[in-house]
Amino acid sequence: MFEALLIVLMQFVIVPLTTLRTVFVVKGRIQQASMIGGLEALIYVISLSLIFSDLTNYMNMIAYAVGYAGGVILGGKLEEKLAIGYRTVNVSLMQRNEQLTDLLRSQGYGVTTFIGEGRDGEKRYRLDILVKRSREKALMELLETEEPKAFIVAYEPTNFKGGYLVKSMKRAGNKMKKDNGTTKDEEKSK
Repeated sequence: MFEALLIVLMQFVIVPLTTLRTVFVVKGRIQQASMIGGLEALIYVISLSLIFSDLTNYMNMIAYAVGYAGGVILGGKLEEKLAIGYRTVNVSLMQRNEQLTDLLRSQGYGVTTFIGEGRDGEKRYRLDILVKRSREKALMELLETEEPKAFIVAYEPTNFKGGYLVKSMKRAGNKMKKDNGTTKDEEKSK
């Protein structure tokens, strides 16, 4: 019984680690993914050795399956909580809404506006918003409150360069370096 409980616990650890490793690989964070992968492999070998040491112990096999299923849930919750990365949110409006654009910008969202044409030739207005995934829910709630009839599409960009958000991230990074006592010149000399 102790082995079965240990196997469940190991699966509760390994499967969320697998989720994180996958996210890190997709986001290009190969070093973090590699470290997680090594830990994953160690846990995997230990848990499987417990199962293969006695193939008549069905409790261990069931424990592995139950732990794996629970680990998938935990991994999904962990990934959702960490919300690593960015989302691009396209908001299509029937009418121009400068108040919404100003409100979004005042709350730190990078917003680009476009004028387009609908099916019957009428003007449509689109907002392109790049947002950290950790702030996506708050953005969606704000959009629902301010423009409940808006057509909204959100997707994950794979790469981006320049723009408001990148500039603000660089400023924040430089401020952190300055607060830590290093300057740009010191960083370059390292």
